[in-house]
Amino acid sequence: MKIGREKINHISSLIVRDFAKRDELDHKVALNDVRLDIIRVMTDILQLDDKADAEARRVLNTYSNAPREGSPEWDIMYQKHFDEYINKH
Repeated sequence: MKIGREKINHISSLIVRDFAKRDELDHKVALNDVRLDIIRVMTDILQLDDKADAEARRVLNTYSNAPREGSPEWDIMYQKHFDEYINKH
């Protein structure tokens, strides 16, 4: 994952703290439960991102004439395969 568990916890705490300050929000569940859900969703998204990255790199490595990593052609092909994996999952 690109960010660690501590940063995810910190971000979720900031979001929940902002929710607690707002009068226009009516809490039907405990804010800690909301914080835990935010952590779960962020973790799931980051894990999916990691899997898409690995899959895009794997596919590019199977090409016999694979472009050099960092080249514009590689970037375009990487983004294509990355997006395909994300859209499938």
